[in-house]
Amino acid sequence: MSHFNWTFPYPSQRMPVLAQNVVATSQPLAAQAGLRMLLRGGNAVDAALATAITLTVVEPTSNGIGSDAFALVWDGDYLHGLNASGHSPAAWSPEVFAGLATMPLTGWNAVTVPGAVSAWSALSQRFGQLPFPDLFEPAIEYARNGFLVSPITATSWQQQAKVFQQFPEFVAAFMPGGRAPQVGEKFAFPDQAKTLELIATTGGEAFYRGELATKIVAHAQANGGLMTREDLAAHEPAWVEPIAQSYRDYALYEIPPNGQGLAALLMLGILQQWPMADYPVDSAASLHLQIEAMKLALADAHRYIADTRNMDMTVSHLLDPDYLAQRAALIDMKQAQQPSFGVPQRGGTVLLSAADARGMMVSFIQSNYHGFGSGIVVPGTGISLQNRGYGFNLIAGHPNQVAGRKRPFHTIIPAFATHNGKPAMSFGMMGGAMQTQGHAQMMIRLADYHQNPQTASDAPRWQVMGGLEVAVEAGFKPEVLRDLMARGHHITQHEAAAFGGAQLIYKLEDGYMAASDHRKDGQAVGF
Repeated sequence: MSHFNWTFPYPSQRMPVLAQNVVATSQPLAAQAGLRMLLRGGNAVDAALATAITLTVVEPTSNGIGSDAFALVWDGDYLHGLNASGHSPAAWSPEVFAGLATMPLTGWNAVTVPGAVSAWSALSQRFGQLPFPDLFEPAIEYARNGFLVSPITATSWQQQAKVFQQFPEFVAAFMPGGRAPQVGEKFAFPDQAKTLELIATTGGEAFYRGELATKIVAHAQANGGLMTREDLAAHEPAWVEPIAQSYRDYALYEIPPNGQGLAALLMLGILQQWPMADYPVDSAASLHLQIEAMKLALADAHRYIADTRNMDMTVSHLLDPDYLAQRAALIDMKQAQQPSFGVPQRGGTVLLSAADARGMMVSFIQSNYHGFGSGIVVPGTGISLQNRGYGFNLIAGHPNQVAGRKRPFHTIIPAFATHNGKPAMSFGMMGGAMQTQGHAQMMIRLADYHQNPQTASDAPRWQVMGGLEVAVEAGFKPEVLRDLMARGHHITQHEAAAFGGAQLIYKLEDGYMAASDHRKDGQAVGF
């Protein structure tokens, strides 16, 4: 039986889907693309990939063919991690960015090698059952013939169009007639259909070593970019061992750095020292503890997380129980603080989840980073490129300082949870810095307050913003917010769009519970 209650106390009242084969993501047409693969006899990986590929077409405001990606796959016996984030161009160095206060957010000097296409290929080769080209059929159909733009996507598209008007290729690709499409308006992108067909028939080779690589590099060289054919050809996704932190009778698994998932594990390791269940759900005391633990975790994350090869502190040292206990002891229940990183003893985004009746569960995430990404669209291809280079910093000697052939600090993170050592939930949350904070909030609601995944998703969220500022979503009681302010927190109200979008699949005795966030256009589907 499930280990949570089935009450739905929050205003959303969105009901979960209970079925033996399920997909959940942020856009309905993409979720249904995955369902089509399951109905065709494919497995959860086939469903996840068809969903991800379709998302590049129907939700381009968050991801595209030029995104990065990560995945966690429970194959029925073992949990596998895939890091398909790309390296920086070899020619990048601190000197290239000398005189800047921060890394560029747009343009070619924000673009690292895109990894999403390599993730699709690697996952299909290792785990897929259906032919690789079959996974592209729904996406190609929508790109060639058009789809009706969904409401939240349309709103984001219109907001971002103002930012990217300086890029003529972006305007030509995503602003037909000089404007962003409106809700319910049909949008087609034949160039993207052709590119997806080329990727499908070459197993992704065209993107890194063939015709598409030639076009990407030509556009870079014509516009001051430093990416080369060698940079693209050198890219390989990495199979990695997930990292974990126990929490009550659950354990949370994340992709190791360069992803930020370690911060969620640090937060849970700190709160493991506190009797969270003694503080009522959504109370000021419960929220204060979570916020203070998150600040401690983020202080360490921003100091230590980088490309694994460049880190000067190991994950095991940061997750050492004695160190976590020391960090937990720094929390003052009466006063908000601004912690710095500790020193252990040495020794942006779409998220989807899929699961099938045979027991395979997948958490997959791909993202441009900031909305449409860098603003760069390779002419004639429909390839919009991410801006993951912004994840580097310019601090001399820092493990995440920009350099050539290096992976930046990454915000996008898939997640997986076990319960008493058995597979329990494939999940995640899109939304930049909200992701690691959201993972921890979901786990606390599940483990300490026994909320079901849909209720945990529906609940109001908070986000540490830096210093003493904490952003909160509507839904917390006024007296709770007043209590938090009395403890020194600077509380600011933000719209729901600032708090990400969760997609969760929980394993039941005879199937799954699939939950999709009401903050997005998406849905959970199944049979």
